Formats: sequence, structure tokens, C-alpha cells
Amino acid sequence: MGDVATVAFAAIPLLVVSVLLVGFLWPATRAMPIAWLSALLVAFVVWGMPVRWLAAATIEGIVIAIQILFIVFGALVLLYTMLRAGAFDVLNSGFAMISEDRRVQVVLIAFFLSTFIEGAAGFGAPAAVVAPLLLGLGFPALAAVVAALIGHIIAVTYGAVGTPIIVGIREPMASVFEINQAIEAEGLTATEFAVNVAAWAATYHLLVGFVMPLFAVGMVVYFFGDPADRSIQPALAVVPLCLFAGLSFVVPYWLSAWFISAEFPSLVGSMVGAGITVAALRAGYFLPDDEWTFPDQDEWPDHWLGSIQPSDVNTVLTRNHDISLARAWSPYVLLVVLLLLTRVYDPFSALLRGEQVSLLGRQVSLVLGTVATGAGEFTVGLFLFEWTNILGTSLETGVNFTYVPGTWLLVSAIAAVGVFGMNRRQVGEAWVGAGSKLLAPLIALVFVLAMAQVMLQSGSHADGLDSMIVVLGTATANAFGPAYPMVAALIGALGAALVGSNTVSNITFGPFQFVAAERLGLSRELIVGAQTVGGAIGNLVAIHNVVAALATVGLIGEEGRVIRLNLIPLVYYTVFVGVWTVLFTYVFFPDVF
Repeated sequence: MGDVATVAFAAIPLLVVSVLLVGFLWPATRAMPIAWLSALLVAFVVWGMPVRWLAAATIEGIVIAIQILFIVFGALVLLYTMLRAGAFDVLNSGFAMISEDRRVQVVLIAFFLSTFIEGAAGFGAPAAVVAPLLLGLGFPALAAVVAALIGHIIAVTYGAVGTPIIVGIREPMASVFEINQAIEAEGLTATEFAVNVAAWAATYHLLVGFVMPLFAVGMVVYFFGDPADRSIQPALAVVPLCLFAGLSFVVPYWLSAWFISAEFPSLVGSMVGAGITVAALRAGYFLPDDEWTFPDQDEWPDHWLGSIQPSDVNTVLTRNHDISLARAWSPYVLLVVLLLLTRVYDPFSALLRGEQVSLLGRQVSLVLGTVATGAGEFTVGLFLFEWTNILGTSLETGVNFTYVPGTWLLVSAIAAVGVFGMNRRQVGEAWVGAGSKLLAPLIALVFVLAMAQVMLQSGSHADGLDSMIVVLGTATANAFGPAYPMVAALIGALGAALVGSNTVSNITFGPFQFVAAERLGLSRELIVGAQTVGGAIGNLVAIHNVVAALATVGLIGEEGRVIRLNLIPLVYYTVFVGVWTVLFTYVFFPDVF
């Protein structure tokens, strides 16, 4: 079979995803099972992958999905606990009271609150929470959605306490033999490689993303100002505020990525940046001279507002004015402290990872033992397990529930119950509400990750056989040649737009980009870093994210309008990240691994 035919077969699962999701607008719950079946068929017929290897790769994908869903569940439980307690209304009111100017509210709520929620919860939570809050403040529904989507996007690379890096980069790099071998040849582990990728991604965001508050304000001002007299002029009046806010976010964000961990950039950037910006505004700096607001509601075009009126939101949001601003923030402060303790304090971190440590003169480990069966070897312990030689193959997987952020999100949510004095009904509503949001992601994630693992492992069963991902990466590298760095972020963006998730884009296209960089002799860290940035930006036009955001403000049916508007920041971001990737690759850091 010729090279062209091999590439065509390797691309079939991704083409199925493209056609069903984008062409026919099928939901991921219907499209992904078919995409997985297509990957199985191609792997079996063309790659000669034995049935037990197909099953083992699918199992590996399912376990990764369980790990992601556990994190998502913890994040949603904390988020819903905050919503049911009325704490989020306190946070929102705290921002809104600083200024009634809509431009300032976009910076504080659509940017800082959105990036914070993205860092803590991810998976569509920012738009789902912030868009209704903005609607409740009197924003047009369409403006609320556009502002929330654009405002949170810089944080998506590290969403849900680092899941796109921890699960999206580290796991596939460790699971593909050729890639893991190449990383180890440079004296690194897959974990260390993922940390370096996270740091370079933050560098791209530092250089390109600091203008995102200005982008969000500019989009709102220009497209939702007086319909008879569109002008960008009102946005120019708050350029100093927007740039100050952007820099206040990206500097601690960048420092956190380089010197702490991939879990923290979005959380640290939003909390530190918001604190600095709010302090400056309260001191009288950067406040605009004239207050800008939207036209009277009777002048709004029909497509600006859906079935939910701004006043209706007040009956949905839980009000609790007995909660102070400090108490409202406390569960997330606790979360940051717990994550720091589990990541930075080595003895505790090592114990949670399943290693043996010395405690009070005794050797202690969470691992209880190993059991060998016909299906492979199982290492089991307290809230952790590892499965090696799955079904007699060389594949392995596992989950450590004590180390992944989901556990500490749940601990913070339980602590919040006492902090806010919640009753059983409120707690039950929070947990049931969080659980009800998992069914669709469960189906979509299980099948898309199973598909990705089949594609990634399709060459593992035979020496000298390249996987589908390696074939596609090599073909793309050959097609673009030295110009490849310019399109690396765009490829990541297209991946996220297709699958609706930065994490899944990284799992599917991260190895693809690694192989392309390796074939061209380029820095794999820089190219995969651009992938993670592109995977974040692609969420601007991912149909799933747009639909979910529009649903929260009663505006289903305006997906095309939102996507067209969001193409503006997407083009800006992918072009300029591409330029910086070229400069880093060929001019500034040509020797980076």
C-alpha cells in the first residue's frame, strides 16, 4: 500500500469526526461512538491490530476518561456548592459594585471571574456561570456569551487545575512507546516534558494573550453599542485599564507555569491579577471619565436577547448577603493551599503518588500489593490502582485518586458546606446538579479517548510499524516543511473546534505535533506548547461550548453568529502565536529540546 493510501486511511477517524460534528452538527454523544468504531475498523483491517490490542487500547482510553471525569465532577461539585450557597453572587456583586461602567464589568467579570472559573473547573463552566451573571447585570444575552467566551480563553490551557496538561499531554506522551523513548533519550520523563510544555505555552500566552481584556471590551463596545453608530472609540478610553489588567494576569500566570506547577497558572493569574486590578480601581486609577453602557433595551435587535430576560436571572441566582467577600473566596483559597501542599511538599506528594516514604521512622506507602491475573498485573492501594500488561499486551494504565485534583476539589466543596452553613437540601442539589452534567461528557469522552488511544497504539503491536498518529504527523511535516511552526497552533485550534475540548485536542493532536516536530528536527517542546495554546483558542468556536453558553441565556439558535464573531480573536491568536513559534524555533531558542 502506498504512502498516500496509508495517510488517507489514518485520517479516516478524524474525517468521521469532522463530517459528523461539523458537517451534520451531530452531538458528540452520537458522533464519537461511530468515530471509535471507524478507528477500530481501520486499525484492524489496515494496521493488522489484533483484537486484544484493540480492546486494551480502548480500556486505556476508558481509564483516562474516568480520571478526567473525576476531576470534572469534583470541579462541578465545588462550583454548584458555591452557586447554591450564594457565594458566587457575592463574588459577582463584589466586582459589579466597583463600577457600573460596562467596560469595567467586562474586565472584572468576563475576564477575571471567567479565567478563575476556568482554572478551577474548566469544561465549559466559565461561560455557563458568567454569561447568566452578566445577563443579570443587564448585558444583552448575546453580548454576555461573546464576552464570557473570549474572556476565559487564555486560561483554557490550564483549565480544571491543569487537566489539559496533566492528562492531555503527559498521559499520551507516556503511553506511546516511540514518543516516550524519544523523550527519555533527552534525559526527561513524560511528566517533566509536560511541565516544560506548560511553561512554553504560558510564554506564548504572555506575549499574545495580555490584550484579551481589550479584545473582550472591544468586541462588546463595537458590536453591542449603538446599532446606528458603531464605533471602537469607547474601547480606546479604557486601553490603560485593559492592558494593566492583562499584564496583572499574565505575569503571575507565566511565573506560576515556570516555577510552580501546571495546575496553578490560571488560578494564580486570575486571583493575583484581579486583586491588583481591583485595588488599583478602588484607589481611583484607570476608571474611565465617562460611564459607558448599552443602548436602551427597546433599541436592541431581536437576536441580542433570547427567551431569558435580564430580570429573570435574579430569580435563578441564589442570593445570600450574609456571606462576606472573604468567606466567598475561602473554598478556592483552601483548594489552592491543598494543591500546593500536595505538589510542592515532597514527602506528602511522593506518598500520594504511591511511592514509599519514611514517616515517623517507618516506611509508609499507599500501595497495598500487586495481583497477577490472566488480564494483566494489578497494583492496588488506597484510592489508586495501576494495570500493566493489559490483556497480555505491553499497554498499561491506572488512576491515582489521591493525587489527581478531583479529590481536593471535593474536599474543598465539603469544607464549603460548613463555611456557608448549608442545609442538606442545598448540598443535595449541588451534588445532584453536578452529577447530572456528567452523562453527556461521559459518553463523549469515553469514546473519543478510546478512539484516540486506538490511533495512538495502532503501531505498538508490531516492531517497525508506525501508528496512525505517527503517519499523520509525518505526512503533515512533509507537507508544510520548515513552515510547520506557523501552523502548529492552528492545528491545535482545529482539533479543539472539532472535539470541543482542549484536553482531548491535546491527547489526539499532541503526539501528532510531537512526531511532526521530530521529523523536521524542530523543538518538540515549542511545537507541542503551541498545540496546547491552539487547543485553548479553538474553544472559541467549538460548537459544544457555544451551544452550552447560549443555552444558559436562552439564546439557542445563534451559534453561527457567535462563531463568526469569535473568529476575530481566534485569527488574531493563531496568527501571532504562529509568528512567535517561528521566531522561537529558528531565532531565539533553536536548541530547545
